[in-house]
Amino acid sequence: MKNSEETFKTLWGYCTSNNRLCLRLKHWYKLFKLLKNTNSLSVHGDNGEPANPIIIDHNWYEIIPLEKQLQFKSYIKLAERNGQLEEMGEYIRSLSEEEWEHFGL
Repeated sequence: MKNSEETFKTLWGYCTSNNRLCLRLKHWYKLFKLLKNTNSLSVHGDNGEPANPIIIDHNWYEIIPLEKQLQFKSYIKLAERNGQLEEMGEYIRSLSEEEWEHFGL
């Protein structure tokens, strides 16, 4: 998003446009690795913090779509708190449509 500041609203709007659910598995984990301040996260996301990637303890294909999207959203929120929305937005917007999971597909 060049020439303007990324906000949670603009980035989350992009992430949910075109019936997008969340990033595909390999990009999901890369996004998590880009986030700062994740060393104290718990498996279940205690204290309102995003949880470790649900792929650590679960089979990706057995996780319900809403759970994936809620955790994905929590990572965008953490990026906002960390001042990383520009960085996350740049990475997320660089992905092709095929690199996203979609609702109903």
